Amino acid sequence: SGTFNISTAVSFVVAAAGVPVFKHGNRSITSKCGSADLMEALGIRLDAPHDVLRDSLRELNFCFFFAPAFHPAFKEIMPVRRALAEAGQRTIFNLLGPLINPGRPAYQLLGVFSQDWVQPLADALGELGLTAGLVAHGSPQVGSALDELSCAGHNSVAGFGGLASVSRGLNAADAALPACEFSELSGGDVETNLAMMHALLSGDPEAVPAGLRNTVLLNAGVALWIAGAAVDLEGGVCKARQTLQSGAVEKWLQRACNFYKNS
Repeated sequence: SGTFNISTAVSFVVAAAGVPVFKHGNRSITSKCGSADLMEALGIRLDAPHDVLRDSLRELNFCFFFAPAFHPAFKEIMPVRRALAEAGQRTIFNLLGPLINPGRPAYQLLGVFSQDWVQPLADALGELGLTAGLVAHGSPQVGSALDELSCAGHNSVAGFGGLASVSRGLNAADAALPACEFSELSGGDVETNLAMMHALLSGDPEAVPAGLRNTVLLNAGVALWIAGAAVDLEGGVCKARQTLQSGAVEKWLQRACNFYKNS
């Protein structure tokens, strides 16, 4: 979809707000900048040994699991996945990855590329015994799809665990946020997204498009609500906004960079 690395920014906000995060990701398959590509550019080691990852979780409330390091088969099939993706062909690995996070998190916000898979994945995570969470799909404009929530267009969610009764639309207005145009979520290559990440985390509300900033707040707010760090969605968005505006996320990222530089 050519969007910025929204979920990566969200994971930083949530960690800086005090909620431990297990992020499970990979290099780009079809985009110009995957989560692992951006993490590496920021100075977060992809090859960190397990003891460093455990220390990272304790000190930073954050741990990035580079998928090929934990699932060797992923590394072996990467050329085939990339070739199939270039031909427009999805595989089961588009669905499997989010279900096999090595940290086995208790709570999860999972995005999926198709509306058809929202409820089945919620059912699967419920069967896996997670405490609570939501599966989300976004339709930012006609003919486009996102595997995350956004302030553009319409979003659908289905819950599991403690949120199993939730199955509905979840849009910007539900979080008291303004709607935006899909174009406001655009990203670029690694260098472009790296600059955008630093601008976003500076806390300056004018540094990046309002729609992008609010989309990060929406997802972070939902994540904080899921994890019980906020009583409701609006409370989660408020906490995420305060964390970002205070400069806490920017300071957190600097600590993270220093941690990995010295580990």
